[in-house]
Amino acid sequence: MSWFESLILGLVQGLTEFLPVSSSAHLRLTAAFSGWEDPGAAFTAITQIGTETAVLIYFRKDIGRILSAWSRSLTDKEMRRDQDARMGWLVIVGSIPIGVLGVTLKDQIEGPFRDLRLTAAMLIGMGIVLGVADRLAARAESGGRHRVAAPRKELGDLTVRDGLIYGVCQAMALIPGVSRSGATISGGLFMGYRREAAARYSFLLAIPAVLASGLFELKDAADGGHVSWGPTLFATVIAFVTGYAVIAWFMKFISTKSFMPFVWYRIALGVVIIVLVAAGALSPHAAESAG
Repeated sequence: MSWFESLILGLVQGLTEFLPVSSSAHLRLTAAFSGWEDPGAAFTAITQIGTETAVLIYFRKDIGRILSAWSRSLTDKEMRRDQDARMGWLVIVGSIPIGVLGVTLKDQIEGPFRDLRLTAAMLIGMGIVLGVADRLAARAESGGRHRVAAPRKELGDLTVRDGLIYGVCQAMALIPGVSRSGATISGGLFMGYRREAAARYSFLLAIPAVLASGLFELKDAADGGHVSWGPTLFATVIAFVTGYAVIAWFMKFISTKSFMPFVWYRIALGVVIIVLVAAGALSPHAAESAG
């Protein structure tokens, strides 16, 4: 991997990680459209450490409160009723599905799941799901001529059941094209949560899963020596800087705007991929990375 490739891929990772458009799909597609080798699942996981570091810094106050309350709840039963302590436990509960499936499906994640035909199908399919969730949430929030607006749930309303559903939605993002934020936010909207609440829990929920995946891939790459370390670390730094700016913008955007621009973008991109693959202009299979 060249330094120019790492710069572009780092920017792509930072720009798309927190938007409901699938960063793993865009990394795969950027390489395919540019005629580069597929950066691979290991590159994606390692550069995500950069974007998750941006989450740690952006939500540092929330995370600090949650960690403090959660650690005290280990020995103080009364603290387990505290909202921040409950959030700590619920993030752990919500991380179980992706942890189990990430280990179980490791070979598929690095191989068959990276087929561009599957990526295109997931872009379109999850785009439609996000669109439906967004429209239903907007209708519930605004009410109507013959209907009173329904109150939406806040993070304080989160239950173990809801946390597990969020976790299952997050695990779907193991397939490129799904989008971690897109799947979890859609799940939250269907369960009746406000956009900001769904996005905030989505970002918090991603922290243990992404950091664990990135550290696992770091160890695996160090043992196997199949990663271009200089360009990969450079891309990780670029992803951190870009990702931080995107988080700040996205949290403001979703408070007043619809997700429909992302829905139409996903569908259009998926259709373009299908047409290019069908025409033979784009290979659906990933080129092997030389490291």
